[in-house]
Amino acid sequence: MADQEITLMKGNEAIAHAAIRCGCDGYFGYPITPQSEVLETLAEQKPWETTGMVVLQAESEVSSINMVYGGAGCGKKVMTSSSSPGVSLMQEGMSYLAGAELPCLVVNVSRGGPGLGTIQPSQADYFQSCKGGGHGDYRLIVLAPSSVQEMADFVDLSFELAFKYRNPAMILSDGVIGQMMEKVVLPPFKPRRTEEQIKKEAPWAALGRDKNRKPNIITSLELDPSVMEDINIRLQKKYAQIQENEVRYEEYMLEDADYAIVAFGSAARIAKKAIELARGEGIKVGLLRPITLWPFPIKQVAALKDKVKGILSLEINAGQMVEDIRLAVECKIPVAHYGRLGGIIPAPDEVVDALKKMM
Repeated sequence: MADQEITLMKGNEAIAHAAIRCGCDGYFGYPITPQSEVLETLAEQKPWETTGMVVLQAESEVSSINMVYGGAGCGKKVMTSSSSPGVSLMQEGMSYLAGAELPCLVVNVSRGGPGLGTIQPSQADYFQSCKGGGHGDYRLIVLAPSSVQEMADFVDLSFELAFKYRNPAMILSDGVIGQMMEKVVLPPFKPRRTEEQIKKEAPWAALGRDKNRKPNIITSLELDPSVMEDINIRLQKKYAQIQENEVRYEEYMLEDADYAIVAFGSAARIAKKAIELARGEGIKVGLLRPITLWPFPIKQVAALKDKVKGILSLEINAGQMVEDIRLAVECKIPVAHYGRLGGIIPAPDEVVDALKKMM
């Protein structure tokens, strides 16, 4: 760490700097609070003058995601970012990207809803992101950072997973992580891939006509239902492979715990402070933090039913991830939810009180 530069910046700024450094070819986005600093930082850094990265403010979120579709179809590392209502507008495009098996990155710095809601933080986009908010049977790979450092780290990881599985990836953050400032070590610079490297690494990409091979056609359309069923079966096999190989999670003070909190993103930070307070009162509690919201750590959550007396799902919403927790533990132990709405962040002592009600 001694030779690494430590910088103080916002989570949104970390996303932008990491995108430049990991060899991203293009960003297409539209401003919306609380993620506008992603686009603003990219515009300030002018990577088109240094790395050749394209940065474009589109006329809408719908335009943004369709520009991503075009860039991804050419095998490029492309991304967009938005916040809750903006991501809602992108849902059709994300379904198209998943159907065409195209890699890309979508960053959602979520805010409260429904509707235009509030510009304050929320985790109420869990269903939208993890259950496939658009139409059809598809999945996004969803990573949930809980620090500014993870905002930076997950950009390159998201692209790695997206290209490994030819599938859209999402960083699901929230206004807390996007706006807060922390120390961060930015990733080293990776050169952007050459056209020859893209041809080698993404032979499926639409790279124009070549006399030595037939042109690739990028589409998610198939009118023959039997063929469409075969495509869906293949996609489901791919999703099963992702579930088997790419689950990521953190365990914290679970070794001797009588109760467990399951929380992601900024809520997991609150949970750690609540655990400190609870243990000060003699309540043995630990944390399981899903890092991948999809694939969800089903096996790890399921194992809690044999270790603890109850689980508290801490979410900044009305209760969404709690459904997956209940399914995982098969109703063998009590599972409660605690959260705040309207952009209000739960306080650690509130979480301790919620734990006591379970006892």
